[in-house]
Amino acid sequence: MADALPIAGKNNPFSEPVPMIDLVSQYNTIANEIREVVDETFTTQQFVLGETVAEFEKEVAHYCDSREAIGCASGTDALILALMAHDIGPGDEVITTPFTFFATASAIHRVGAKPVFVDIDPVTYNIDPVAVEKAITRRTRAILPVHLYGQCVEMEPLWRLAIRSGIAIIEDACQAIGAEYRARRAGVLGTIGCFSFFPTKNLGGAGDGGLITTDDPALAKRLRRLRVHGDVGGYNHQEVGLNSRLDALQAAVLGVKLSHLENWIEARQQNAKRYGELFRHYQLLDAIELPAVLPERRHVYHQYCIRVKGGHRDSVQTHLRENQIGNAIYYPVPLHLQECFSDLNYKAGDLPHSEAAAEEVLALPIFPELRPQQQETVVRGIARALGRLGDTATDPPILFTESHKRAA
Repeated sequence: MADALPIAGKNNPFSEPVPMIDLVSQYNTIANEIREVVDETFTTQQFVLGETVAEFEKEVAHYCDSREAIGCASGTDALILALMAHDIGPGDEVITTPFTFFATASAIHRVGAKPVFVDIDPVTYNIDPVAVEKAITRRTRAILPVHLYGQCVEMEPLWRLAIRSGIAIIEDACQAIGAEYRARRAGVLGTIGCFSFFPTKNLGGAGDGGLITTDDPALAKRLRRLRVHGDVGGYNHQEVGLNSRLDALQAAVLGVKLSHLENWIEARQQNAKRYGELFRHYQLLDAIELPAVLPERRHVYHQYCIRVKGGHRDSVQTHLRENQIGNAIYYPVPLHLQECFSDLNYKAGDLPHSEAAAEEVLALPIFPELRPQQQETVVRGIARALGRLGDTATDPPILFTESHKRAA
């Protein structure tokens, strides 16, 4: 074992706060590139759609291996536009997961359709295809799987269901750009893929932004029309759409960041690997369940979520926060138990795996610029919260290999 580093304490870098995410550090590495494209955008004064957006759309289409990509104003709008493009509305049902960000279900509600929630796989936290099959009715128009935390859903069973039932698959890939299922990228695993460029995403903009991918040229044509009020040109409106355009400033920033995305994903994966080493070293695997990566997947770790067993999640979170160690809960209340969906008549106990996950998951810092010392601080904080590590110099030595030192 490598020489032990000092125990966290006064004048020790291990005692510094650990942020949940550090966008400033990322920006500092690409600031000159960002400023150059922003200045160019201001020079041209072309801020809405235009060549910059079109070029970014082509780059994302190439990255995702899709034929078409359509920029829009947010990930939420991407979901709404995708549902509108399938003519989904009142009287229709869309099957989705309750363990996701609110926008997934709110988009279904916004077009007038009914979200039908089914339980998750407790290992991956993604929607359970078996539960999806049981929920299909004659009113079902689409399945809306979410590639949660950066790992793709088990798609093959959903493909079979969609073909057999004649329904669409709309991917919520807002957390999963670059993720893969059987060597195919998120965004081409359904009829339409929806992405978010919220600043904290793996590919995040300087504000809101979103994008839709599809291999269907007819759908792409309609989506481009829907994002500009249904206008086909010359103020001729074939249908009522939205005002949901990706700004050129956002496209310019995102174009720069896209060129770095693969390196950032690799850094996240390395951080995930290091967490595994640290949790094993501190002998916490009886109390902590690490994220599982299924075969034939590429996990991009938008979030690194552990499961804290034994009802200790909240006390662990409190201890970390008191010691300025970043963490978050994604998501504390599953959607089927949200007050705004009470008219759907779900009750506690209906979807037990989702409800258990909401009580046990805890997201830890995973951003690309996270340093090994900071990860050590996170894991030691959890060990202390669980009573596995004291605060004295007799603490077990810190695991820190030579490779970790070089990466610091």
